[in-house]
Amino acid sequence: MIPIRSAEEIELLRVSNLLVSKTLAEVAKWIRPGVTTLELDKKAEEFIRDHGAVPAFLGYNGYPNTLCTSVNSAVVHGIPSKYELKEGDIVSIDCGVLLNNYYGDSAYTFMVGEVTDAVKKLLQVTKESLFKGIEQAVEGKRTGDIGYAIQSYCESHGYSVVREMIGHGIGTKLHEPPEVPNYGRRGNGPLLKKGMVICIEPMINMGEKNIYIESDGWTVKTRDNKPSAHFELAVAVDKGKADLLSTFEYIEEVLKK
Repeated sequence: MIPIRSAEEIELLRVSNLLVSKTLAEVAKWIRPGVTTLELDKKAEEFIRDHGAVPAFLGYNGYPNTLCTSVNSAVVHGIPSKYELKEGDIVSIDCGVLLNNYYGDSAYTFMVGEVTDAVKKLLQVTKESLFKGIEQAVEGKRTGDIGYAIQSYCESHGYSVVREMIGHGIGTKLHEPPEVPNYGRRGNGPLLKKGMVICIEPMINMGEKNIYIESDGWTVKTRDNKPSAHFELAVAVDKGKADLLSTFEYIEEVLKK
């Protein structure tokens, strides 16, 4: 059964998801060559706890940290470490919080200093595809409509869509039904109804779609070692237009400075 959330629950989910958005903006202030991904992780944990929430990923299925920090060819689930970010890197930062029994979850791929035009375009198209998917998150559509919108947009630019890792419902659990793939056929998949809350998160590769999991048991990487981008927002399904519960606005205000 896919949970249908009341208006009150959606407001609680909005608070949790906006805290994630603000946490990612706080982390954005520290992204530069020479900073370690573990330092970013500590900043995020402090910020989340200072705002009365707990990190949702820390201890989840044994995960050891607050953030997932996935650099360059890492798709998702990269474990923060002593790795120092370098000029030209990209890093996907995925963050979750638990506040008032409701979860928030969002991700953004950051550029470290100047990156190549080819990588810039990958990030731009991946982010645009997320919003193409969000346009389909309305009552009466199906999850396949979201996946089709993302897949067709990214593939039209020559990129590939990771199949094994997908979006999900979110609520009183971090991962709830329905599954929200970033590929699919229009008119397929579970029917979307007002009050469903989902995380849409395209994971898009510059090269082939094939991935593997590193020996740490978490980090997902592209098999051809080409870059991958990842963006994620939470939305409540509504009539006519999806209700965005998280936002990139706080992050982009920081990045403009």
